[in-house]
Amino acid sequence: MCRLLALPLLLCSLTSLALGADDRTRINEALQRAGKNRPQIERALKECAEDQREGMQFLVAYMPQRDLQTLSARFLLDNVTLSYQTWRKSAWGQRVPRDIFFNYVLPYCSINEHRDNWRKDFHARFRERVEGAQTASQATAILNRTIFNEFNVRFSTKRPKADQSPYETISAGMASCTGLSVLLIDACRAVGIPARFVGTPRWSDNSGNHSWVEIWDQGWHFTGAAEPAGEHLDRAWFTGRAATAKRDQRLHAIYAVSYKQTPLSFPLVWDAAIDYVYAVNVSDRYTQKSKQLPVGTIRVAFRVVDNQANQRLAADFTLRDISGKPVFKGTTKDERFDPNDHLTFPLKQGESYDVELNWSGHRLSKRIRATKDGVVYTFHRRDLQPAPKTP
Repeated sequence: MCRLLALPLLLCSLTSLALGADDRTRINEALQRAGKNRPQIERALKECAEDQREGMQFLVAYMPQRDLQTLSARFLLDNVTLSYQTWRKSAWGQRVPRDIFFNYVLPYCSINEHRDNWRKDFHARFRERVEGAQTASQATAILNRTIFNEFNVRFSTKRPKADQSPYETISAGMASCTGLSVLLIDACRAVGIPARFVGTPRWSDNSGNHSWVEIWDQGWHFTGAAEPAGEHLDRAWFTGRAATAKRDQRLHAIYAVSYKQTPLSFPLVWDAAIDYVYAVNVSDRYTQKSKQLPVGTIRVAFRVVDNQANQRLAADFTLRDISGKPVFKGTTKDERFDPNDHLTFPLKQGESYDVELNWSGHRLSKRIRATKDGVVYTFHRRDLQPAPKTP
């Protein structure tokens, strides 16, 4: 009898707010699908602050069934309260539209990861770190530069699983691009930055898949998790590959996760059966944004491999033109980086260059010719020779 009385009262409170008929229907259906956990969801809707209720209703209306049946009212209330606080207090909060806040700050999850209660912890850890930032982009760059070292987390394909939650990643000390992205997204959301999970099931050249992060700063901007580009966003090793995405081919398109239901589900390569992670196809933004190289210029990549240990090495790298003038200097990427992330430079097609490598007291010099765009030059540890001793 009490349950029958409670439902009309709850529906009345929902109707009194600016909710569309579709949203009210969704909430009613969500309550039914919550099963034995329904009292917790009803409590969350009832006890949230009046000026936060619309956000709570949004979460419930689009909540996956697994969460409707397991999440506590306390978990939801704490998440919503902290989300609103950071939205209102951050330097960039006034520039974040309501719909962006609902879909990309409020959510407690990115994909199908375990539902950690990370928001309060991450807010306490990172709010002072980004206090001096005036924009969401500046704050994101700060977080991407610092949080992975703080947690002592690195990239590794030897991580326990792909879809790690933030605390699973911190505990393991390693993650693939998926787990690293989830961790950065949650750190961003904890300080009021709208952030979302982005990726492709497979690059158009079938060289693998990848995941990264987009944040909202008066438009969407991308960054590779644990792959900071200084103070900048919209720079990453994968921009060339992303530029060749195929929008109309599900396997080769680029998707961004949406908490709110959409006609598309995100193709999760680690569990293709999951259909409750929704997405939008953002391929066009990457294919249209690609920077065109000058005519006669191509991108060439370099890596150093230790075949015996089956791993890449971080070697000092110098590239000279045939006159001996240094053209580029850098460090090749080791196993801390995505397997497709290599030291890459634009070179003049058809020109010859001299490569100099130095690694752990061993050297290699070799001449190459830049012939084809996208080529990855591979040098082997066994070919490096001990450097001559200085008299």
